[in-house]
Amino acid sequence: MIGHVIITGGQMKRVSVNYSSPTFIIGLCLTGLLGISVLATKGRNWQPNASDNQTQVDPNSPSAVLELVDAEPDSRNPQLQAIATENSNRLDQSRARYLLAMSHLEAYEGGAALEQLDNLEKDYPVLAPHILIKRGRAHELSNNELLAKTTWQQVVKQYPESPASAEALYRLGQYDDQYIEQAIAQYPAHPRTQTSIRAALEANPNQLKLLVLRLLYDADAPDIGTVREQLVDNYSDQLTPEVWEALGDSFWDGWQYGKAAKAYEKAPSTSRNLYRVARGFHISDENRNARRAYRTLIETFPDAEETGLGMRRLASLVKDTEAIAYLDQVYQKFPEEAPDALFSKAKILDRLGSGQSAEQARQMALNGFKNHEATSEFRWKRAEQYAKEGRFDKAWEWAQPIAVNTPSHSLAAESVFWIGKWAARLNRPEDAKQAFTTVIADYPESYYAWRAAVQLGWGVGSFTSVRDLQPTINIPKVRPLPPAGSETFQELYRLGQDFDAWNEINTELADRQELTVEEEFTSALLKLSQGRYLKGINTIWGLSQRESQGDRQAWLELRQRPDYWYALFPFPYSEEILRHSADNELNPLLVVSLMRQESRFEKEIQSPVGATGLMQVMPATGEWISDQIDDTEYSLNNPEDNIQFGTWYLRYTHREYDDNSMLAIASYNAGPGNVAKWVRKYDLSDPDFFVEQIPFKETKGYVESVFANYWNYQRLYNPDLQAKLQELDAF
Repeated sequence: MIGHVIITGGQMKRVSVNYSSPTFIIGLCLTGLLGISVLATKGRNWQPNASDNQTQVDPNSPSAVLELVDAEPDSRNPQLQAIATENSNRLDQSRARYLLAMSHLEAYEGGAALEQLDNLEKDYPVLAPHILIKRGRAHELSNNELLAKTTWQQVVKQYPESPASAEALYRLGQYDDQYIEQAIAQYPAHPRTQTSIRAALEANPNQLKLLVLRLLYDADAPDIGTVREQLVDNYSDQLTPEVWEALGDSFWDGWQYGKAAKAYEKAPSTSRNLYRVARGFHISDENRNARRAYRTLIETFPDAEETGLGMRRLASLVKDTEAIAYLDQVYQKFPEEAPDALFSKAKILDRLGSGQSAEQARQMALNGFKNHEATSEFRWKRAEQYAKEGRFDKAWEWAQPIAVNTPSHSLAAESVFWIGKWAARLNRPEDAKQAFTTVIADYPESYYAWRAAVQLGWGVGSFTSVRDLQPTINIPKVRPLPPAGSETFQELYRLGQDFDAWNEINTELADRQELTVEEEFTSALLKLSQGRYLKGINTIWGLSQRESQGDRQAWLELRQRPDYWYALFPFPYSEEILRHSADNELNPLLVVSLMRQESRFEKEIQSPVGATGLMQVMPATGEWISDQIDDTEYSLNNPEDNIQFGTWYLRYTHREYDDNSMLAIASYNAGPGNVAKWVRKYDLSDPDFFVEQIPFKETKGYVESVFANYWNYQRLYNPDLQAKLQELDAF
């Protein structure tokens, strides 16, 4: 399992900009405190000029080149060469020439690259400045430094609004430091500029303006914690409130809530910042400071949205009578927080022995806030209680409104599925079938959709048969068109030019106060393409947590796109997974699902207890496996070795549990000893009820997550299941 992880190894990773902070503005504190001029529009507004003689990019047109993007150069280059010499598709011709030039540059073949790049910018204007950058590099490889520098200077002069200008300045800066200073002044967010800033700080760490630039534009860097500490320890009396806010955001995003609270205390006085002061102290168990801060929030911003939540939090830190007073204020002034306040008040009243008043408060929530998540959560608790008592009709009655009133709540799919199970127990098969069909149609991505499909007899693999299935697997060959970013960025990304695409989008979005849903998803696509799967997947998942109505609607629309789901459930290391799954007689979709849960495909990830790599193999287990398979030359950080060992061990656990994948997966998480106890204690005849009985909350969630992954990999990569889902108009 992942838990809090430690990233090991020396692989260089690109860094990202933290766009979530409201202080994230290009000129923030830089023109005053830092004394440098930042041109906020640089690198954002450039677009190619079109003419009738130039190749236009149609993102929907078929492309043989785009299908070759992720192939190995040795296998794709002959095909690219053939495309480059044809005249049928001018856009593909240009794409092929560009990729061939990149291959030559990577092989240090400047002359051959120049041949492919010759006049290419005229036929391929969308990448014109990047073509010139590569031409300059080709001249450099050909030992013509003068022509290389002249070409890069041409980029800076002709394309000042393109992020490629920052790349040109970086390359020129290798010959003359004044270009580095120009890049810092004009393009501080560009990753190449950040590379220069880091180098300058390594030489002299006592440079306040550069430290602030790193904080603002390099917030995702592995060493950003060191930057924060330097600013706090050495320059606290020189920092503006806006920089303190940026520090607070950085600490908050790094889960250092106590330090975040102290930083926000010095930030501009906004309802958001004051709430985070209080909440940061609260999470850090500094309750006295938390109470003080919550009260400051209430006094300063009595009507702010955060104040309602703050009052509810404060109620948990004060005596019962004072808590009830705060909760009553929440009910009266903040409708979004009112049902939570009523249920909290009911608990206090129960504790005080006022059962009648407590029930009255609960009824006010149930009747007055039917569409609120807190109401559905209370309903589900009641339904579960009745189900445990065997009163399935009452459980059904309490669960029925959940999906109707809160269809987007995480409990909706679960409640409908269990209504189906209870209906079956009550000998109402048609109602059960309708419920299971509804789960698949309305919540096709959920764990319960898979369980419903099993109940309906679909051949998708049950807990006892999933191991043996060998489904057809189709992996998309062409990268999706990102929903945000310039046409230049989109073309670079689809061509697999991830380094340049990352630099492009970082600079384009540098002045965003907060990324839109589409922009955040686009940044996640880049993280995935760079092999930063943990951050990419978590970024996409985080979109579901956005609370504003506009963001929520944008997320719901994004979920209708297939590429959203392919990005959330990527299939890296497919060749190794398919091969080792076959060697160990395993369903490859079960293997990739386990891997996604264990490591998020981070090949060098390590858990606090030492579990290592893609399938989180413990070192002692690895040694034991190496003896079993007679392979002593291995590394658990090597994907090939880790997948080989992990699949071997997964086969072993299946043998131990008679090919019951649910028990095998539970054992992978909780260990065989615990699983043996549960099998002796709980009835295994109904696996759904068994899963509900698993006493370890983490293991129960783990089992459900792995098989939810499995179902989603089935519906995304198995064309047979896709066809069946289309009959229900479900994706």
